[in-house]
Amino acid sequence: MERAELIVCRDLSLGYEGQSVLSHFDLRIRSGDYLCIVGDNGSGKSTLLRGLLGLLPPLAGTIERAAELEEGAVLHTTEVDDELEPLARSFFDRSPHGAKIRLHIGSALDIAPTLGGTFDLVFIDGDKREYPAYYRMLMGDDGRPPLVHAGSVLIADNILWSGKVVQPVAHNDRHTRALLDFNRTVVGDPRVENVILPLRDGLNIIRVK
Repeated sequence: MERAELIVCRDLSLGYEGQSVLSHFDLRIRSGDYLCIVGDNGSGKSTLLRGLLGLLPPLAGTIERAAELEEGAVLHTTEVDDELEPLARSFFDRSPHGAKIRLHIGSALDIAPTLGGTFDLVFIDGDKREYPAYYRMLMGDDGRPPLVHAGSVLIADNILWSGKVVQPVAHNDRHTRALLDFNRTVVGDPRVENVILPLRDGLNIIRVK
């Protein structure tokens, strides 16, 4: 029985400011695969991981992550800047699985509760001042039904905030204060378990028990 493909990279190039670190890269990750990424410093290991996690947009090529959604399942994404809608849709249209992606324009705090059901995987990367509100919404702490279930995984990006979370915080730095509140809430919540990955600006990987 052929194993499901979870991530497919096609002619992928990744880098920064238009300069490639990895070029013309092909990769297929299937269910049950165990990967070990090795290489010299500066060879592109962190760049590859950032690309696979969706933290770094490709310079060229594609990364497909929606290929093995169950029949009828969809991937919802929100964007507050309506001027970015044509650009986002142009990338979705390039994928043979673009029909599985639903783009919503507006605040995730307004949109997510209206979609119905619960989410298996949530990637949080929005206004840092709203991270605590995102968490309350997902866990059902805002007076509405929870949007996640046992086994759901939440991935929060930028939670180290260039190291600002371990430095004295200015009284008017609402972004850093909100991230500190978010991280403390997660660590103190007995309903979840989490680990922080110090990749670039930090990832908080949260699993609902």
